[in-house]
Amino acid sequence: MIGEAMTHIAFIHGLWLSHASWAPWEKFFVDEGFETSAHTWPGEASAPATARTNADSQAGRGIDDLVNHFGGLLPPRETRPIVIGHSFGGLIAQRLLAEDRVDAAVAISPAPIKGVRSLPFAQLRSALPVLSRRSNRERAVALSRRQFRYGFGNAIDREQSDRLWELWSIPSPGRPLFEVASANRDAASPAFVDTSRPDRGPLLMISAGSDHTVPAATTKAAFALYGDSSASTELHEFKGKGHSLTIDNGWRDVADDVLGWLSAKGYMG
Repeated sequence: MIGEAMTHIAFIHGLWLSHASWAPWEKFFVDEGFETSAHTWPGEASAPATARTNADSQAGRGIDDLVNHFGGLLPPRETRPIVIGHSFGGLIAQRLLAEDRVDAAVAISPAPIKGVRSLPFAQLRSALPVLSRRSNRERAVALSRRQFRYGFGNAIDREQSDRLWELWSIPSPGRPLFEVASANRDAASPAFVDTSRPDRGPLLMISAGSDHTVPAATTKAAFALYGDSSASTELHEFKGKGHSLTIDNGWRDVADDVLGWLSAKGYMG
């Protein structure tokens, strides 16, 4: 609640990263006076090493499962929580905001919502480890070190990319990718977000200029869908950063930007 109780920030990760990868962000925002949480996805083990050996527990979970899961873990509505999501976490953040379940949202390199038609080659190539096999819709899939390097670590050196893969990479369900891939052909797609709402809270979208998994053009296309809404929507771009922007050694630049935006909107810890 602005100006009264401590503001709660819920962090939501995307495919192929552990919830524990938010630990530096949690410390940063706790030090700024916020309350934070970074919960696991449904079926995700709390430790990355355990998640890697128990992939089947996440298999078959889709976007609606994720929205309901994280929506149910949010603090009470009257505390006016904020959600910060990366990749598929950014799509979930947008749905939670549009459904009036949070007070504000930050979507960092968010997975495309229904209506986004931009499909750069790099994005397609990043998704191929999952989309290349229809059976992966009901499976959990891990990225190899090389695939992680292309999808996440292309804008950092190989040594750092490999270290991040070892620390945080875990298998993730394939279903959300298939749901996004078919969103514009599905009238009831779970990737739909009501972008026209005038009465929702503020939204910050962040694009990464060198991102392969969610190229900047894809984030800009999603931002354009909000053009008919009078609600506050902003787009910030980090040129030269890749999909690892929340976990690599430049994460603090992004966190500082988010903090500045929150402060400008009146949210204080």
